[in-house]
Amino acid sequence: SDLKLSRCSLDRIIRDQIHKYAGIFVSKKLTLTYESISQDVLTDEKWLGFVIGQILSNALKYTRTGGIRIYLEKKLSLDTDDVSISIGNDDCNKVEKLTLVIEDTGIGIPKEDIDRIFERFYRVDKSHSNQKEGSGLGLSIVKHGAKFHHAEMEVESEVGKGTKITIVFPRQNSDL
Repeated sequence: SDLKLSRCSLDRIIRDQIHKYAGIFVSKKLTLTYESISQDVLTDEKWLGFVIGQILSNALKYTRTGGIRIYLEKKLSLDTDDVSISIGNDDCNKVEKLTLVIEDTGIGIPKEDIDRIFERFYRVDKSHSNQKEGSGLGLSIVKHGAKFHHAEMEVESEVGKGTKITIVFPRQNSDL
């Protein structure tokens, strides 16, 4: 009920979250790869900050060496708003969506757990992560926050190599 959508700087929201966790980056000697993103988004700044912050917090918690990358990725998808069909042009009904990626070199998530990480109270097997704290609510709330924004979340992960979480914003953000 307190959702307040407005045009916000994605760069500022990300930088606020990076600043919040700067001490952890330094103490763990992790690298951060991030270049300024000159893109505005239609969002509730508080909710999107929480979503990005929680993903960043998890990345930091489960990354022992290496680092974290935050970047925009080009993602084409079918434009479902356009029902016209043109023959001979494969890209005619494709639109570029605003896609934010937070990628780490952490311990990764076992395949059998990926589909469940957004469930309330679900925690990946503790023997895999050696983490004792946490309620299993963070990513559930993240998924809820993404739904507020009509955003899709995708997760790719490989044990021992890291995790890539992608937030695909709705088309109106691509048009800002």
